[in-house]
Amino acid sequence: MGVGAVKKDVKTMILTGIAGLVAGACSMAIGELVSVYSQYDIEMAQMKREGRTENMGAGELEAEKEKLPNPWQAAGASAVAFSVGALVPLLGAAFVKDYVVRVGVVIGVVSFALLGFGWLGALLGKAPAVKSSLRVLVGGWIAMGLTFGLTKLVGSTGL
Repeated sequence: MGVGAVKKDVKTMILTGIAGLVAGACSMAIGELVSVYSQYDIEMAQMKREGRTENMGAGELEAEKEKLPNPWQAAGASAVAFSVGALVPLLGAAFVKDYVVRVGVVIGVVSFALLGFGWLGALLGKAPAVKSSLRVLVGGWIAMGLTFGLTKLVGSTGL
C-alpha cells in the first residue's frame, strides 16, 4: 500500500513489495530469535539458580533443554508467517494493470486474508472468532491506511 500511494506502475509496486517482504521477514525472524534466545537464557539461568542442573545427568539436562522453546524454530516460523502474509497483497496486485482497480483488489484480498488470519488465531487460541477476526481486520486497515497516507504525504511533499 505504501509505494502504491506515490507510484502507480505495477513493476514498481511488485519490486518494492518483494523488498518489503524480504526486509520484513528478516526483521521478524531476527527479532524472534533474539527474544526467544533471551527467554531460553533466562530459563537456563533459573534452572542453575534452583540447583536443578547439578542433580541431573547429561540425558536429563538435554531432556529439560528440549522442553524449552527453540529460538531457531521460532525465527523460522516468524519469517514464514510474515512472508505468507506479505505475499497476499503482492499476488493481488501482480495481475491488475489499472491502478484504481489494483488498489481495490489489494484492499479486498488483504481484508479477506486478515479475517482468515484472525479466525485461525481464534481457533488455535480457543477465543471468540468474530471478535478476534474483526480486531485483526480493523488493525490491518489502520496499518494500511497509515502506510498509504504517510507515504502519500511524504511523496507529495518531496521529503
